[in-house]
This record gives sequence, structure tokens and C-alpha cells, in this order.
Amino acid sequence: MPTANTVPQEVVQQVAEYFSILSEPMRLRILNLLREGEKCVQELVEATATSQANVSKHLKVMLQAGILSRRSEGTSAYYKVEDELIFELCNLVCDRLATRIEQQARHFRDFSLANKE
Repeated sequence: MPTANTVPQEVVQQVAEYFSILSEPMRLRILNLLREGEKCVQELVEATATSQANVSKHLKVMLQAGILSRRSEGTSAYYKVEDELIFELCNLVCDRLATRIEQQARHFRDFSLANKE
């Protein structure tokens, strides 16, 4: 396995950019909606209760990253998840966060019980 010093800067940059897509809450909301299947922009606008410009901006970022694909039908644009790996990444992070929250809850219960004795 290469060490941190041998990984080219452009590779590190591309990995960081890919992960940065998940750092925006609206993108996560859109991805979650697209988990159910293809949706047109208007459906996403209505489901997120935000502006078309805002939804389109986030769709463009995910499209350029290769996470989504787009097709046109008449005057409507439809988007779907092209890179299913994105859901695996989200699931890993959610599972990790759930484990941490459960551990914290146990610590709070233990603390609470210790103070009752």
C-alpha cells in the first residue's frame, strides 16, 4: 500500500472532491429521494421545499462527479443515481454514527444509574 507521501496530490484532491459531495445536507436529501428511483427536477423541488435554482445547482455538482445521470423528456430533466456506491458510503457513515450515539446513550444511562445509588 502506498504511503501518504507517495500518493500524487491530484489523486488526493480527487478523493477529497468526491467526499465533499456528501458534505452538503441538501445533496444528501436529494440522494435520499433518488434512492427510490428516477425523479424529475420539479419532483425534487417539491419534495425538498426549496427553489429550482438550488436543486439544479446540487444536481449539477453530482452529475459532474458521475454520481447521477440525466435524461431529458420534453421540457423536463430526469435524474437518477448512476453510482450506487454513494449509498454504501452513506450507510457506512450512518451505521458508524448510530453506534456512537448508542455508546453515548449507554454512558448517560450508566452515569444516571450511578447517581441513583
